[in-house]
Amino acid sequence: MAEDKILHSVCKWTFHAGKGGFVPADIRPEWDAQNFGTTDFIRLVKERIVPRLPEYIELGVELHYDNEYNENNAEDIADTLVDSSLYLAMITPGAHLHFAYGGIASLDSQERKAAERYGERSVELAYDPLRKAWHPDLDKAPALVIWNGSFGYDIATVYIKQMYQNLKESVAKLCRFEQSLGGDLYFALEPKPNEGHPALLIPTVASALLFWRRLEEEFGISRAKKGLNKEIGHSEMIGLDHIHDTVEELDGEAMLHTHLNSQGYNDGIILGGPAKYDIDHGVRINGMNIAIAGLMQQAGYRRWKGHDMQVRPYDNVEQGIDRVVRSILSWEACDKAAGELDVDQLQSHLANRDTAKAEDMMREAVVRAYKFFHEMVD
Repeated sequence: MAEDKILHSVCKWTFHAGKGGFVPADIRPEWDAQNFGTTDFIRLVKERIVPRLPEYIELGVELHYDNEYNENNAEDIADTLVDSSLYLAMITPGAHLHFAYGGIASLDSQERKAAERYGERSVELAYDPLRKAWHPDLDKAPALVIWNGSFGYDIATVYIKQMYQNLKESVAKLCRFEQSLGGDLYFALEPKPNEGHPALLIPTVASALLFWRRLEEEFGISRAKKGLNKEIGHSEMIGLDHIHDTVEELDGEAMLHTHLNSQGYNDGIILGGPAKYDIDHGVRINGMNIAIAGLMQQAGYRRWKGHDMQVRPYDNVEQGIDRVVRSILSWEACDKAAGELDVDQLQSHLANRDTAKAEDMMREAVVRAYKFFHEMVD
């Protein structure tokens, strides 16, 4: 296994027949959930995505329990991953599919108990039988992403504080449970301001950093292997600065997984942006992503770069696959442009207040990134 492999991961939930709602739910019938399971997805990644990527990229997959991996298919998934030379990069409990009143934060004790057991089962399967599909380097072991779509609320009462306390106690319990199985997973909270409730309990990067500190102070939960899943699009949704979010994540040594995507609006081509729903475009080539890539390079980030994205409502299967490939290559282009940026010259311009020249350097980096992208894409 080459040491210099760059890790990217692809999400099962990207590959669906159609979003539904105000757009077709069946535009890609080949990816209907009844006929296109997780092992089919893994084989698609191996056969139709891997060949289109540079050889220095190593791929993993990301899965929800229990609609994408579960007690019935986990063994087959593990075997298919091993046979395909792909890895399990991330798991997450799909609690939002089952628990509508707060999940592990719920004020309904029965829902909370059921949600806690649901999370434990997602971890058990990651250790057995999925363990053989982990990367052999435990520094690249899967992340257990805790997305807070189920623990939210829509009524303003003083009991929101109790929901937050329930959340802390339940996550602490899950951390202890995972430790009893080996303690090798990385726990990553994924901040999001809203969806699937109008308000969620971990809305921002700062909220997640504080949450882990409180678990350490209140419950003695070590912050080792505890941190965040960086999601560029979620920062954009709330109108925050995703570059500064990156600084906070890296400064806290808390970036344990990434979801590289975009809500749009920041490249002058696609639409979206703050206050919009979760559009989940793939990676865009722009100055902000080059800056983020540079920050991650400086910090020595070597874990998984996930692509939590949706193909467009009008895409067919071929176009959908192409979107995923382009997202991966767009990030690689940004990363390469960041690596070639003359940071000493940039610092000199900024120190001398020659900000127009600094802008010129970043603009030229964007142009180079587009050039790199077109050299890589089919």
